[in-house]
Amino acid sequence: MIEKYMKRAIDLALTAKGRTSPNPMVGAVIIKGGKIVGEGCHKKAGTPHAEVNAINAAGKNAKDGIIYVTLEPCCHQGRTPPCTKTIIKSGIKKIVIGMVDPNPIVSGKGIEELNGAGIQVSTGLLEKECKRLNEVYIKYITSKKPFVLLKVAMSLDGKIATCKRESKWITSEPSRELVHNLRDEVDAVMVGIGTVLQDNPNLTVSLKRGNVKNPIRIIVDSQLRIPLDSNIIKSASASRKSQKSKVIIAVTKKVDTEKADMLREKGINIIEIEEDNKRINLPNLMEELGKMEITSVMIEGGSELNSAALESGIVDNVIFFIAPKIIGGKEGVPAVGGRGFEKLSDSLNIRDVTVDRCGNDIVVEGYLK
Repeated sequence: MIEKYMKRAIDLALTAKGRTSPNPMVGAVIIKGGKIVGEGCHKKAGTPHAEVNAINAAGKNAKDGIIYVTLEPCCHQGRTPPCTKTIIKSGIKKIVIGMVDPNPIVSGKGIEELNGAGIQVSTGLLEKECKRLNEVYIKYITSKKPFVLLKVAMSLDGKIATCKRESKWITSEPSRELVHNLRDEVDAVMVGIGTVLQDNPNLTVSLKRGNVKNPIRIIVDSQLRIPLDSNIIKSASASRKSQKSKVIIAVTKKVDTEKADMLREKGINIIEIEEDNKRINLPNLMEELGKMEITSVMIEGGSELNSAALESGIVDNVIFFIAPKIIGGKEGVPAVGGRGFEKLSDSLNIRDVTVDRCGNDIVVEGYLK
């Protein structure tokens, strides 16, 4: 019976998916007399947290109520005041927490403060679901690196383009719409320079519904080969004051400094990253992105970037859209390039695999770590 209230809190938290970074998604529900008297979610970093919104919605009914919250309430002054103080002041008698906050400045301390104020505390209700809700936040707050999703759209025989490099469109329209929804939810999308040169993408969000956001666009371009008239550069220049259109190009130190300066003048953020066999060191790039408070990255790269990302160990989650098409040919572009593994025992195993349908396509998703 009580699980339904935590499920409701999770559903509330999900309404702000892609909007709370670098904060977690949090939902809260207040029960009194067997009825919901207040509920809320955290909508955006810098705005009131879920518990405060739920208490404000409940008003005087919060007193002697029970609050269900997906994450341990904060107990420190950040962009907003500590939620523990508001909960204590409201007169709530019991709190049910989905998961302990992994943030070291909160972890266990919020629970301790609430217990010390005489509020009954229970933890671990639907803990697995609450952790899945905030897998991005957990990765970021514990490692200071973004959660990385690798997205691949391929044919049934594992090709992402024909021998003539034709790739539009392998998967169905519903799958492409789902990818745009994923872009709307992550902080950033990342491609290699090969994809830019071949496809000249925008990497923006195109959805019929309103209230969408464009992700930060990251280009892995060790030699700074990106054309000044590419769609990504033009769109960034046209709206350089908008955080939503921010573009980051990762380069090595051996680049044309004059061109780099020209791009900076257009509002492009050029960051120098260590080399790894004449390529961008991807783990080092993730560290730099973490310093920028980028908590999630979706890789929409080509064959070589996909391979490099998997080999470097930066990928947390994979999602493969598989179209019922056979492209064939030795010259067709494989989903994952590189040399590959010599032994099956060395291959990467995916866990917690789910299989679904999207239009005519099969969608396979799972985790690497």
